[in-house]
Amino acid sequence: MQIHRAGRLSRRDRVEGQNIGINYRFAEGRFGRLPDLAAELVRLKVDIIVAQPVPAAVAAKNATATIPIVMISGSADPVGLGLIASLARPGGNVTGSSYSAGLEFAGKQLQLLTETVPEIRRVAILSNPANPGHPPAIRDVNVAARSLGVQLQLLEARGPNEFAGAFAAMARDRMAALFVMTDTVFLLHRTRLVELAVKNRLPSMYGLSGYVEAGGLMSYGPSLREFYRQSASYVDKIFKGAKPADLPVEQPTKFELVINLKTAKALRLTIPPSVLGRADQVID
Repeated sequence: MQIHRAGRLSRRDRVEGQNIGINYRFAEGRFGRLPDLAAELVRLKVDIIVAQPVPAAVAAKNATATIPIVMISGSADPVGLGLIASLARPGGNVTGSSYSAGLEFAGKQLQLLTETVPEIRRVAILSNPANPGHPPAIRDVNVAARSLGVQLQLLEARGPNEFAGAFAAMARDRMAALFVMTDTVFLLHRTRLVELAVKNRLPSMYGLSGYVEAGGLMSYGPSLREFYRQSASYVDKIFKGAKPADLPVEQPTKFELVINLKTAKALRLTIPPSVLGRADQVID
């Protein structure tokens, strides 16, 4: 996770070290460090703060009401978290890119998982209790699960030191599959997560393709590349005089299904043609 001064702007005639300076700050998966990092950037009197993920945007908002903040908040509700007044009219010093996972999105993820493994009825959901965006998203996943006749068991992990315990609980309770909430800590340690999922023979659904590239079974979610492109656009507009309060928060327009066939083979799964045919990317 990070809070820094600007996005990727080289395509917009802004080059680091020439006409723009960038100050990077990384919390390295420790959410407790974010308030101090945000306060440090405020003391440096930076022009813009680009904040990712949700806890970083919240920390930046708490640190300043005047410095423009461009959030890359992922699957969270920025209105419910008090970051903005509305998507169309943010109303304060925060704008950027966001998508609320929502019932439709959660239902699509679970539907793809159940189509891939039709016999599953018990699914573990892995959440980070330190992520403020997870509680509302979990409620949506639970609603979607009931409509699909799937029983969910919530398990939590704040970091890699708690992964083993969570997977031990999944094994003890005989979970048939795994649904991993989108979270920066999880993404940072995705290799360990997917190793444990395969070791425990758990078909798993993730929200970002990086997990599948690291060996996870499948993901359905927005492109991070699009998020970063959008953040660069916001930074450019603000430098040109636009106010965050007047810049509508953008939501992703393209969602991608990515499948790892090598992992499917390791799990002794055959991906149904109806699912495979919808994949935007297949990793052999």
